[in-house]
Amino acid sequence: PARITDELCQRLAKSPLKIVFINHINHANEIDDEFKAAMQKLKQAGVMLLNQAVILKEVNDSSQAQVALSEALFAADVLPYYLYLLDKVEGASHFDIEESQARKIMADMLHALPGYLVPKLVREIGGQKSKTPIDLKLV
Repeated sequence: PARITDELCQRLAKSPLKIVFINHINHANEIDDEFKAAMQKLKQAGVMLLNQAVILKEVNDSSQAQVALSEALFAADVLPYYLYLLDKVEGASHFDIEESQARKIMADMLHALPGYLVPKLVREIGGQKSKTPIDLKLV
């Protein structure tokens, strides 16, 4: 939030481009008054505000934590955009969850939240040009 200065927001407001700012917030506890104030400055400058998060074992790997995150983001005028499964990187495997658990979390979120507060569940796969959506297998 400290980098969201009045000068930056004035420059963004003058841009002829549509500016999209993507946050990386993983838990509702990260959202405080300073963050909300920074998001308001960006919003007033005409910036679209989105969020991407990563599901982390024993941090935010429950539907309650994800619903709370989506609601806290919305209260700060930020829309949930992507929810990632953890990349397979060295030293982080203890944060990984099963894809089936992620699908269950998403199914619960679909029942608890309006559609615009439910992020897309995705993963990064090396060599792919873009994020790979995870099939929720809801049918």
